[in-house]
Amino acid sequence: MVLNLALPPMRCPKCHNLDDKVIDSRTAREGAAIRRRRECLACSFRFTTYEEIEQMEMVVVKRNGGREPFSREKLLKGLVKACEKRAVPLGTLEQAADDIVAELEANAEREFDSRSVGVRVMEKLHAIDPVAYVRYASVYRQFQDVGEFIEAIHSMEQFHPRSERQPELFN
Repeated sequence: MVLNLALPPMRCPKCHNLDDKVIDSRTAREGAAIRRRRECLACSFRFTTYEEIEQMEMVVVKRNGGREPFSREKLLKGLVKACEKRAVPLGTLEQAADDIVAELEANAEREFDSRSVGVRVMEKLHAIDPVAYVRYASVYRQFQDVGEFIEAIHSMEQFHPRSERQPELFN
């Protein structure tokens, strides 16, 4: 691998010196970013930086009409919260977030309603983990009673047939 040592320096997170050297450089996030390992020339502390293409800012129109910048971190946080205490690897959730962002970026519009994001999140969670899907749907659709939970669970049976080892929950 050929290293480009003429890259601009980054401030060392330990001693704040601007003199560093790039030790390793490779692609990350399926080619969407470059990961660089750096070493501070003053204190020899090693740290990692990421370089990625700056995207045009996307704006989410909330239910109440308010607008806010789209945040991949907020999207990922919602996915992680829905999958809390579930055996879902973080990498799977990061990939789902990346897929949703890619779908939104593919759209020519830079402003979209929160409903379109929520629908995409529910589709991804539906495929990843049924319990996480119901958790997210209960908040997103603002379930008001137990009947709505039961309805959501029954609707999932169309897509995920019950295993013979799984006990019957609702008759």
